[in-house]
Amino acid sequence: MNEIAVNGVGVAAALCSMGSFLPQVVKIWRERDASAVSLRMYVVTVTGFSLWSLYGFLLGSWPLIGSNLISLGLAATILALKLKFDRDEKGRGTDAPRPSSV
Repeated sequence: MNEIAVNGVGVAAALCSMGSFLPQVVKIWRERDASAVSLRMYVVTVTGFSLWSLYGFLLGSWPLIGSNLISLGLAATILALKLKFDRDEKGRGTDAPRPSSV
């Protein structure tokens, strides 16, 4: 198969993987709410991207390393926001009103 086509598919896949986390990060940040995000799923996702990045380092594959480190950073951001906003929610108690988004 043509090397340009193969690399094009790889770049497109990497951009989709990296970009898929951006809407979730923006939504959580704007709403200051991550209650709908699965903690277990993002722990596994962050672990997976960490291992993919390590695998890339072991192979010396910079495209694999770069795309997985960016995805790791975005998934870790979601995980950190999940932990932060869950902790904030518990600190407010169940009777406290939610902050308005005005």
